[in-house]
Amino acid sequence: MKPIQELIGIVAALRDPETGCPWDRQQTMETIIPYTLEEIYELVDAIERNSMEDIMDELGDLLFHIILYSHMAAEAGSFEFTDVASGVCEKLVRRHPHVFAGQRVDTVEEVKRNWGKMKREENAGDYLGNIARALPALQRAEKLQKRAARAGFDWDNPAPVLAKLEEEINELKQDMADSEERSRLQSELGDVLFAAVNLARHLQVNPETALREANNKFEQRFRFIQTRLEEEGEDLESASLERMDELWEEAKAGGG
Repeated sequence: MKPIQELIGIVAALRDPETGCPWDRQQTMETIIPYTLEEIYELVDAIERNSMEDIMDELGDLLFHIILYSHMAAEAGSFEFTDVASGVCEKLVRRHPHVFAGQRVDTVEEVKRNWGKMKREENAGDYLGNIARALPALQRAEKLQKRAARAGFDWDNPAPVLAKLEEEINELKQDMADSEERSRLQSELGDVLFAAVNLARHLQVNPETALREANNKFEQRFRFIQTRLEEEGEDLESASLERMDELWEEAKAGGG
């Protein structure tokens, strides 16, 4: 038996109404979503650590989820895993005419333009169509901006984008001084974040990767502060902000 068929059989056994696993039987597509997202982030972490063993393991977990969703759909009389595989095969062949249909392209940019054109045709010409609302907000902001840019709604260089970010920051400063209304401050801060994502796009920096790097940097520096304080017989709660700030600068100067 091929491994993929064996996995399909295992999922079917787990979902069997009489002999299956009680936990697996009661799951729905909606209840599985948090676990799927967790598996995706674990895969990303394994890739960033360049651990091939963990990458293989996490890909297996993700494949299990794909087959589980497909089995749930089959139970509802909608589609099966073979339909999923057939659909993505057809889509990949259709969207790569330069590989499968003799069309000639010379650059990556040409491939991207053709891909975008085909996606727009599939979405009835809607430039912003089919961008999932459930995407992380940072990622969705970048996708919205890229789609709008394809229609010509974009700046030519990063300078005016940076100016727009500074404008949004100034508007937030003004509202912080004039208003304590949470919804207004949230709206202005959202504009700042959206403008920051746009600047990242113009600088050809992935905003998610940049923020993950900043998170890791903060974690390293904060742990440095904690370790140094403990070596000095202090703890975080009793140390002054001034002392922690000194240690932060020390960690920063050390390349942490």
